[in-house]
Amino acid sequence: METPWHLYAMAVLYLVAGLAHFIFPKIYLRIMPRYLPYPKFLVFLSGVAEMILGLGLCFQVTRNLSAFGIIAMLIVFLTVHFYMLSGKKEAAGIPKWILVLRIPLQFVLMYWAYVYISA
Repeated sequence: METPWHLYAMAVLYLVAGLAHFIFPKIYLRIMPRYLPYPKFLVFLSGVAEMILGLGLCFQVTRNLSAFGIIAMLIVFLTVHFYMLSGKKEAAGIPKWILVLRIPLQFVLMYWAYVYISA
């Protein structure tokens, strides 16, 4: 079976998003919940995770594990999205309507990953 182009699009999305954690760490540090320890480490760790999981989507042998990993990662990232809704400072200057729209977007991204899990 031929690998669909949209699987590679998702892989590139996570590779680029993960790389952005290293290029623009201050953006991610601003939105990191204050109650989590070692915020800089967590920003870099999440960037590495996104890149590894994105790359893993490109290979049949790691695709299921990567898709499950992406779903788990997006569930964890929901905590950041809810944290950003908790106050003006936490929102980091992003309009509330965008922050609210990001929550259902997480579920769309989870479903997109789920589509590539083979039975």
